[in-house]
This record gives sequence, C-alpha cells and structure tokens, in this order.
Amino acid sequence: MPILQWLDRDKHVKAAEGVPYRLLQADDAHSAGDEASPNMLIQGDNLEALKALLPYYAGRVKCIYIDPPYNTKSAFKQYDDNLEHSQWLAMMFPRLQMLRELLAESGAIFIQLDDNEVHYLKVIMDEIFGRSNFVSTLIWRKKSGGGQDSQYMATEHEYILCYKKGNFQLLFDEKGIEEADFNKSLHGKKCKFMKLEKWGASAHKEDRPTLHYSIPDPNNNPYFPKAPDGRDGRWRVKPEKLDEKHKTWVEKDGRFIPYEVIYYDEVKDKVKTVKERTILYDLATTTDATKEIVAIFGSKAFDTPKPERLIEKILSLATEPDDIVLDSFLGSGTTAAVAHKMGRRWIGIEMGDHAVTHCAPRLKKVIEGEQGGISEAFEWQGGGGFRFYKLGSTVFDTEGRINPDIRFAHLAAHIWFSETHTALHKKATKPLLGVHNGTAYYLLYNGILGDKRPDGGNVLTGKVLAELAAHDGPKVIYGEACRLGPARLKALGITFKQTPYDVKAR
Repeated sequence: MPILQWLDRDKHVKAAEGVPYRLLQADDAHSAGDEASPNMLIQGDNLEALKALLPYYAGRVKCIYIDPPYNTKSAFKQYDDNLEHSQWLAMMFPRLQMLRELLAESGAIFIQLDDNEVHYLKVIMDEIFGRSNFVSTLIWRKKSGGGQDSQYMATEHEYILCYKKGNFQLLFDEKGIEEADFNKSLHGKKCKFMKLEKWGASAHKEDRPTLHYSIPDPNNNPYFPKAPDGRDGRWRVKPEKLDEKHKTWVEKDGRFIPYEVIYYDEVKDKVKTVKERTILYDLATTTDATKEIVAIFGSKAFDTPKPERLIEKILSLATEPDDIVLDSFLGSGTTAAVAHKMGRRWIGIEMGDHAVTHCAPRLKKVIEGEQGGISEAFEWQGGGGFRFYKLGSTVFDTEGRINPDIRFAHLAAHIWFSETHTALHKKATKPLLGVHNGTAYYLLYNGILGDKRPDGGNVLTGKVLAELAAHDGPKVIYGEACRLGPARLKALGITFKQTPYDVKAR
C-alpha cells in the first residue's frame, strides 16, 4: 500500500512509543456535579493525555470525534493553526495511533478538516486504520450564501472522514432501519432479532448493576447476562418489559441466548429503504455555532466552534446511551456538551488555560440545564457531572524505574495493559488483577497483602502464594523477588516477573 513520506517520518511514526505514561490527577476545584460521574475533562497535551488513558480505556471508546487544527496558515487565539505541513503530519500521526488503540472494535472515528490537509489525512488514515476500514467522507455544508475565504471560489463545506476499527455498524433511530434487516421469521411474521445482552462499550455488570440479574431460560435455569469478554454483563433493555411474543431464545454452542424480537409489520411505517446520505444539509452552520457560543459565554469566545446539531448527528450514527465518546481536540467543548445531553459518557482533552476558561464553564452550564443547541430536542433539564484532571507525574523515571509515588492501582493498570493490551476496567484492590485468555495476572506491590514493611508481601514465597486467589491455569506473578525454585514455578504453571526490571516502561 502506498504511504505518505515527509521529513523525519521514521522518527514521527515511532513517537507514540517514547511518550511517558503519566498519572491523571483529579482537580476538584474545576470539577462539577455528580462526584461519581465517569465523565472526564483533562487539561494537558493530548498526546500525553491519550497515553495516560490507555491502561484504563484501551478498546473501550465507541466514538471518537476530533476537529484538529486545519493548518490554514492563519492564527487563532486558542492555538496555533499555522503549522508547516510536515509538522502537521508529525503532530497527527502518533495521536491517531493512540486513538486507534483506545477505539472499541465496534467503534468509529470521525475527523473534521477542510481542503488544506484532508487528502493527506486520508492517506495516513489508510495506513493506521487500514484502507478497508474506511467508511465514508461526510460533507458538511458549513454556511450558505457567498464568502471571500478562497481566491477562486466561495467554500461552503468541510469534510468529515469516518473510519471504523472492526465490526462497526452505523446506528439508526426507528426511522432509519432498512427493510432488509428484517430477515427472520417467527410466528409467521417477518422480523429481526436483537441480542438482549449488551455488547460493545459499557457491557459489564459494574457499568449498570441494576441491569444484571437472571431470567429463566427455556429449561427454566437461571440465565445471567455475559459481556463479550466473558465477564458478568448486563442486559441491553429490561427483559421483564418484553412479553413472550417479543422475546425468543436461540441455541448456540450448547448455550441458549435471549433476543428481542422486532416485527416488521409493527414498525414498517417507520422504516426507510435508503442509506444514510453523505452530504449533511440543514445541520446548522458556523453562524449558528457562533450564536450558541455567544449565548453561553456572552461573547464570541471561540473562533471556530461547531454547532451542536452537527455533533448530535455524528453521535447518533455511532453511539447509544452510556457509550463512551472521546474528543482529544475539545476546543469550545461542543462534543462533550452534546454527549452529556444525549446520555453518553465522555472524555474531553484540551491544552492550556483554555480547558479552564472555556471548556469547564460551558460544561458546568450544561449540568445546570442550559437550553441552547440540542437541549430542547432532547428535553435536557440538567444533571450529571464531570471530573477535571491534570497530567501528573510519570509512572517511570528516565531510567525506566518505577516512580516511588506510584500506588498499587496505577501500576496494576499499567501492567495489565502491557500484558493483555486491554484496559483494566475497574480499580485493582487485590493481587489478582484478572484473567485474560486463560492466564491469571497478579501483582505484589506496595504492601497490597497488608504487610507494610518495605518488602512485606512483595516477595513471592510459599506463604504468600498460599494467600493469593487460586487459578486453575497459567499464572503470571509480578513481585520484587521470588523464593520459589524454577522447578516448583514450572510445576505450578507460574511465570515470575521481577519489578521493576520486567515492567515495560513503554
């Protein structure tokens, strides 16, 4: 496949590997609303912030929307949009690599640009995400009427490139389902099945505990929902609301799986037979976006905002409630504001004082129930919250040694990610971090077993091994030292790795 070349390309395509892992430190002074909210507003360089998110959110983000600097050779108050072409590519490439790692297999990324860089972006996106994962180019009509922003023609549009990662499917509301989807038959009626177990992001028991309970299967045995990775899952909807006519069981690999049944004759008046259009008309313009900003801040506080209706359209194509949305060029905060009103979880990253002076105040107004943008359409009345974070100290020093200030949970998340290339979905509080592909991973660090002596409980001995949660299969155990011989480790199926030397710093 052809690739794009630029000055120092080889160095730039490996830049993500050299970015240090940093801690994310909460700042209550700029947080707002529900203290237990999972929403995150992060202040700092987005390359380092994305790296800090990997141990916790790799493979979990359902939709990424970014509106990066356009490289238009003009200066903006909030950031420099006058990057030389090769510098722009060097800036984008490692960020796109990390964004791909954060994206769920069922997720999609949308990137908005104009003519200055969009065609070069297409080439590097083909390289990073794979040409076969290109979904489409959306064209947004950003203004109507004339203009003098081009030497030859009045430009009325911008581009939004969409790429998927794996098994992404565009989502439609009730008016956006094609008749071809109804390819099943039950009780003599044309229908389609939708799995009752939640898949993709937010599919675990801890994401929605009230939606984890058993229902009787056809053999009258209790059936609990499972997430795609085999952990305790949750239901997509409340099954008790479905009568038997609208619920069916399918046997697969010796296991019954419940599905919701949707009959074509009950929804045919809402079904359309044409695909989503690539040209986005009537989704508000830059003028509308500026009016939204003025209504919130009392002045034109940002030069290039996007209207809420545009972001709402994108999120409606790629997400459902509780899915995670990420914007690493948050700008005026529109993506986070829209995701919040739509009931999505969100992560926004913005550098410098702008995160404090623009993003946080806007999102606080959303929590308070501001009525601009899409608020009326979604009957938004306020609520929820977000936590404000700053980039803290590095997990490792320049020599690759563990920072002595690093606590157990942070190192556990890093080790789990480096071993499994997946995120640790909940805060680790015990030596057993989890089981992945049949292998159990343990960490002995920072007196996790209750012994606060310098090496207490951090050395693998027979006594310590007896205290660890059992696992019938291979085990990887990290610790400061090991007192068990090679023969015994082999007999027990244990691979011992010494901290800090065997902990990957990059």
